[in-house]
Amino acid sequence: MRGVAFVIAALGLTAPLGACAARDPFVTSANAIAAGNWKIEQQPDRITGAPVGSAQLATEVSSNSADTKVRPAMLQLTCFDKTPIVRISFAFKVGTDRNTIVGYRFDDKPGRDNIESRILSDHTIVVIEDGAEVKRFLADMADASKLVIRLRSLNAGRTTAEFKLDGAPAAIEAAYKDCPLAGPPKGRANS
Repeated sequence: MRGVAFVIAALGLTAPLGACAARDPFVTSANAIAAGNWKIEQQPDRITGAPVGSAQLATEVSSNSADTKVRPAMLQLTCFDKTPIVRISFAFKVGTDRNTIVGYRFDDKPGRDNIESRILSDHTIVVIEDGAEVKRFLADMADASKLVIRLRSLNAGRTTAEFKLDGAPAAIEAAYKDCPLAGPPKGRANS
């Protein structure tokens, strides 16, 4: 056994194995700053050098009618390909594009149901990317303290998540400061 270890070390095979275990510090949220309950990314993109426009908010208050456990969910405000989006990810499948209705409500404001959104191919992520819908969502969020999201799906049951929005104005500003909030989104194929 010592002979094998010596050969591996002599050939320099330990460095690549060790490198695989190390995480790129730019793919973690270690450099994020807090704004209320939000984590705001602060480092530039390593390819373009441009600021990363992203703010994330986690909750442990998320559930699905097909799963008895309460699981975490994540709300992210970000600019993707120069398009402002809202991304909500869950720890379980929430449905598919063709059979899921998404709705949300901020505080005691009137809720919005059957909003323009899409569900990505892993069936755990909802994306709001329609420009008008993103603007409505952010306008309602700016002075709210709580967000409830509800999905109804023919194949995945009902899903809800509740987010405490302390720090939302700073999160909105940081996520979209270099991303235009006007105009229609770019057309994308469903993923």
